[in-house]
Parts: sequence; structure tokens; C-alpha cells
Amino acid sequence: MLFKNELLWLVLIFVNFGIVLLAYRFFGKLGLYAWIGIAIILANIQVLKTVELFNLVATLGNIIYGTTFLTTDILSEVYGKAAARKAVLMGFFFMIGATAVMWICLQFIPDASDFAQSSLVTIFGIMPRIVLGSLTAYIVSQLHDVWAFAFWKRIFSKPHQLWIRNNLSTMASQLIDSVIFCTIALLGLFEINVWLQILLTTYLFKLIVAICDTPFVYIARRMYFKYYEHMK
Repeated sequence: MLFKNELLWLVLIFVNFGIVLLAYRFFGKLGLYAWIGIAIILANIQVLKTVELFNLVATLGNIIYGTTFLTTDILSEVYGKAAARKAVLMGFFFMIGATAVMWICLQFIPDASDFAQSSLVTIFGIMPRIVLGSLTAYIVSQLHDVWAFAFWKRIFSKPHQLWIRNNLSTMASQLIDSVIFCTIALLGLFEINVWLQILLTTYLFKLIVAICDTPFVYIARRMYFKYYEHMK
């Protein structure tokens, strides 16, 4: 089917962002914290799948990874910098914990009846430099996003200027994330022109996701004033 991947990609954007809002509606701040841990683990699994989007080869995972920036921006907007920073550190902890647990699991000698070992190795037996690149990119870009959102909020503090502080912080942070990950994980594995193409396309898709998340930040803020403000 023509444009099937592109249509699915757009659907995936709204499903992921919708889940973030539902997590917040049903579970409040704790739902956002929980989603950070889930999203960061799933993003590192999805990134192993390559697809063709808009005539470009891309990896999945950019959308669900983008929801971590949406989540920290929501937390920054309605609960403050400290709450968002806590979510970032929780995500970092869960990423390291999941990596360590699955690495130990892979060391078990599988029984003759086992059929999953090779698939698990493909998914979780990631090269050390990719793990290092992912961890470094996550912690640096996310902490920058929390700082940048608070910085731009001081300048663009009006409620209707939320889209400015959200986009300025997320777009810059996604660029930092892309540069760090591609440099640590991929530089030297490809010719420089191919590496640059991977970097540019990776950031391009993240940029589109970052722009799409803006309405969801507004919705989350309205949800906060409607359901959670009295719980402060």
C-alpha cells in the first residue's frame, strides 16, 4: 500500500502522545514518571528496526523517545524543574537497570528446547558503544531540556507562550541528543557523508515529532488545572 509506513508513522505519533495524556489523566504525576521508564526501554528496542519513510531510511524509536521530552516538558510546566529533573534521573536509572538485567539473562546457557535466545541476543546484545552513546545522549539532552525549558519560561512566561518555550527547549535538546548518539555510537562505522546523512535524517524526524507534541503540552496543562491543582 502506497504511503503505508508514513500513515502508520503519523498514527504512531498520536497514539504515543495520547498514551502520555492518558497516563497523566488516570495516574497523575506518577503516570508520567512511569511512562519515562517504559518509553526509554521501548525506544532502545524499537531503534533496531529500520523502515523507509518519505523515501529515506529511518529507524523507529524516535517517536516514543520524543515522548520523554514531552513528559519532562509537562512536568516542568506544571510541577517545576525539580520534578522534571527527577523524571530524567529515573529514566536513566531504568535504562541502566534494564540493560544490566538483560545482559545477565543472556549469559544463561539456553536449553535445547529454547527458541528465543538468538532473538534476545539481537535485541538486547547491543554493542557497548551503542549503549554508551544512548546513555550519554539521554542524560545530557534530557537535563539540557529541563534547564532550557526553565530558562525560556523566565523569558516567555505567558500561558499562551508555552509553545515557544516547549519548542525552543525540545528542538535544541533533540539536536544535542542526535549529535551525541551518532558521534559515540556510529562515527567511524560509516563513511563521513553517510554518517552525516544519518545524523541529519535522525534529527529531522525528531524535529517533526517535537513540533507535533506542542498541542499535547497545552492539553496536559489544562488537565492539571482541572484535575490536579488542588492536590498541591
